[in-house]
Amino acid sequence: MRKYEADGWDALKDGRGRSKGVEELTAEEKLKLEMRRIEKENERLRAENLFLKKLEEIERRRN
Repeated sequence: MRKYEADGWDALKDGRGRSKGVEELTAEEKLKLEMRRIEKENERLRAENLFLKKLEEIERRRN
């Protein structure tokens, strides 16, 4: 709890070990990394769309 309050979400990530740099990745690993990035972006956009739809519905009800 103290870590989160002091440094936020990033403080809770496990930073042990070494991850490869982009130049060390194979073509397959680069593709998987790009797919993961696109999936996260899609998830964020879906959540944003749901939020905007709810907001629009609330505004319609007020008028």
